[in-house]
Amino acid sequence: MSTRQKFDAWAESGKDRGMEQRHWATAKHALARMPVERGDRVVDLGTGSGYALRALRKTQDAGPSVGLDGSTEMVRNAGDYTDDDAIGYVVGDFHHLPFATDSVDHVWSMEAFYYAEEPVETLREVRRILRSGGTFYCAVNFFEESTHTHGWQENLDVEMQLWSHGRYREAFREAGFHVAGQDNIPDRETEIPPAEAFPTAGWGSREAMVDRYRVHGTLLTVGVAP
Repeated sequence: MSTRQKFDAWAESGKDRGMEQRHWATAKHALARMPVERGDRVVDLGTGSGYALRALRKTQDAGPSVGLDGSTEMVRNAGDYTDDDAIGYVVGDFHHLPFATDSVDHVWSMEAFYYAEEPVETLREVRRILRSGGTFYCAVNFFEESTHTHGWQENLDVEMQLWSHGRYREAFREAGFHVAGQDNIPDRETEIPPAEAFPTAGWGSREAMVDRYRVHGTLLTVGVAP
């Protein structure tokens, strides 16, 4: 099954809303850091249910913005979840972004970048569409240092890029970005049972769960277009 087919199936079954709820614990902190000013145009790569753009419109008064996803069903659902005419959703390819050069103020991506088949080319495309001074906020839970997420690729049976902190910084620079920051945002909302409750479904120990959610959480890398 292709990545697109996988996410089409998830959207049809309503899993997009569940993904939104799981991501929100750390996504809201990363979104709050974005230097979005009133009227700024934002592109959301791998938009899923479209929650990020809805949040940026509500909290930071972002301007006309677009969520892009490879899944037709995700895009259809995202459109159904908002009546805001300033937000549009399109089906597209990360490697050939359907936006003009120097036309976007900020790009956001949460739990999607590692599905890019040619991730450096995707970064170059993001750099192309960003205006000078624009930012790319790239948030991922699947990365080399977070060892307890490594089983996801086998479970999903789709190709994923397992990069380290250092590889993200290196690739951002290779694509023409300045790296403005990189850190881990802990998930402090996912409930972790007491030690005596383990093992649980999917977790052999409390320490493993703490490592996944509290220590590593979400890796955020921020690039700025020169």
